[in-house]
Amino acid sequence: MLAFFTSIREAIATWWLQFTLQTKLLAAATLVVSLVMSGLTFWAINTIQQDARLNDTRFGRDLGLLLAANVSPLIGDNNLTEVAQFSQRFYGSTSSVRYMLYADETGKIFFGIPFWEPEVENSLTIQRRIKLPDDYAADVEKPMVRQHQSPDGEVTDVFVPLKANGKYLGVLAIGINPNQAAVISTNFTRDVTIAVFITIWVMVILAGVVNALTITKPIKELLVGVQEIATGNFKQRIDLPLGGELGELIFSFNDMAERLESYEEQNIEELTSEKAKLETLVSTIADGAVLIDNNMQVILVNPTARRIFGWESDEVVGTNVLHQLPNAVQMEITRPLYEMATGDRESAEFRIPLAQPTKRTIRILLTTVINSQRESIRGIAITVQDITREVELNEAKSQFISNISHELRTPLFNIKTYIETLHDYGDDLGAEQRQEFLATVNSETDRLTRLVNDVLDLSRLESGRSYNLDGIDLSQAIEQTLRTYQLNARDKGVELFQDVESNLPLVIGNYDLLLQVFGNLLGNALKFTKAGGKVAFRAYQIAVKSNLPKPVSGVRIEISDTGIGIASEDQQAIFDRFFRVENRVHTLEGTGLGLSIVRNIIDKHHSAVHLVSEVGIGTTFWFDLPALEEAVESRG
Repeated sequence: MLAFFTSIREAIATWWLQFTLQTKLLAAATLVVSLVMSGLTFWAINTIQQDARLNDTRFGRDLGLLLAANVSPLIGDNNLTEVAQFSQRFYGSTSSVRYMLYADETGKIFFGIPFWEPEVENSLTIQRRIKLPDDYAADVEKPMVRQHQSPDGEVTDVFVPLKANGKYLGVLAIGINPNQAAVISTNFTRDVTIAVFITIWVMVILAGVVNALTITKPIKELLVGVQEIATGNFKQRIDLPLGGELGELIFSFNDMAERLESYEEQNIEELTSEKAKLETLVSTIADGAVLIDNNMQVILVNPTARRIFGWESDEVVGTNVLHQLPNAVQMEITRPLYEMATGDRESAEFRIPLAQPTKRTIRILLTTVINSQRESIRGIAITVQDITREVELNEAKSQFISNISHELRTPLFNIKTYIETLHDYGDDLGAEQRQEFLATVNSETDRLTRLVNDVLDLSRLESGRSYNLDGIDLSQAIEQTLRTYQLNARDKGVELFQDVESNLPLVIGNYDLLLQVFGNLLGNALKFTKAGGKVAFRAYQIAVKSNLPKPVSGVRIEISDTGIGIASEDQQAIFDRFFRVENRVHTLEGTGLGLSIVRNIIDKHHSAVHLVSEVGIGTTFWFDLPALEEAVESRG
């Protein structure tokens, strides 16, 4: 039974929750109004009943006093027959009297209407007595009135003392029926009020049910449908058999959903294609690209940005970008990002050196993404550019300008100094001193000329200019180089010899550039080799690995010396511009550009220059050149 009532209570609670707030307020207002009106009605009925009781009380008191005044002398004379006749006429003449009882001073009833005492005694063998109220006083002049409820309705009891010649003879008890018209009126009003109250609530409940079935439920279905449409579920439909305005609204909603679904199907392929194009474009650009929303959440990131920030193995989409960036980047861009998200800033640019995941320098550009109406910020685009090479080139350029300025300043200063001395003190100097000064000026001029020529050569090689590579005879180029430096070797006391195989094939190269390579390498070998040392020039045929489809026959060129050698820590930097071994040993001078020129020329020949060196033992430079015929056959 408890479970039954519990289920009913839960059903009622669920039913009540289905109503809208407006319906609940209407029901509450109806309850309040009906309770107030019912209360007022019952108060009015109660007032009428009180007035009826008061009238009945007054009528009963007056009637009792009138009757007592007429029968008291008769009772005093013990003329009970006359009392009975008078009472019978009085009882028969009015319908308001329910009963009339006469009792003596002891309370024993000696006469009563509508029954007689002898009849009562004979039939019931009992004596009737009046049970007077406890607060009744026999000597009170005024009658006592009270009401009691009988099976036939409420009765007004009037107790009137009977006195004759100042003597107390007993009591007269009269029962007065209520006013029937008033009773009928009040009962009718009460019944009508209850009926109206019940009718109002039946109508309220029926209205609530009708509202729930015909208004609330469709509106809730429409609300759910609109929410589904808002989330992108265009397949949502509402199936309720309703007519009127709600039916038209439901029909219009279903028609709208069908149109949206059709539009989505028609445009989904185009949107997908455009998205794929955009993602392909972003993924293929050379710069890193990261797109974030106003909450710093990553929306899109391309492979370049993943590589720069080391995100290849991390899934960063949907995470806070500030938690993924390197510390150096995070410290620089956090504040500008929040300023841009709030609209206080439109763009920003930073240049940040990174140590992890690899040492590099990056440029970061921050740009706000604004909607088509330029009313709100939709996100922030982060463009990342790897400018490591640019920074290195700028540093190299600055270093080059600094070095070339220093290298040019020294010979120019020397030339200016000696010329000024000759100009100011020429007459005071001897012929030998003037000749020495002029020789120094000539030497410094040659040094300046070599430096300018080397700079021009290096600039020309690094400018991207293309050179014609033809078949050349290495034997001729080697012979010409050795002939040029033979006298220099003899003056230094260095033995210069060649070890060149006979019948070397023609190689692919540029004759003038290779002469410059041979001259620089051989000149360096003689410069760093002391008297009594040896310099060897070798050339022999080998199999060369090149950028051709398969290995080809070629020639290896080696230039060896027994000079001072190159320390291992300098061997990587030996080909850099303006790097000089003499900076370490402080014995010889040079421009520091020769080996850099050599490397660039060999690069133009699609080969590489190598070295093997040991301090105090000597150095060997070597490189390979492919043979002309083998290279042509491989290409064919």
